[in-house]
Amino acid sequence: MLSSRVKKNVITASKKHETDTGSAEVQVALVSRQIDELAAHLKQHPKDNHSRRGLLKMVSKRRKLLNYLAATSPVSYQKTIKKLGLKK
Repeated sequence: MLSSRVKKNVITASKKHETDTGSAEVQVALVSRQIDELAAHLKQHPKDNHSRRGLLKMVSKRRKLLNYLAATSPVSYQKTIKKLGLKK
């Protein structure tokens, strides 16, 4: 779970306009940050299968959001994956 301070920083870094908190780009950035934190947790606790299931769900959610972004706005999709350092 991201703290509100971290969440606010991620939103600020990826928002499209001043009041943007729910665009696909922002959602992808937030889920990516959660994935990074959970992956670090799983490196320390490799037998935590409940958290691993949550990680797989988050990865799936990010993939769906990225597919939507690629279909609706390819330019924004390219910017987002480059900014977050994702493959595709």
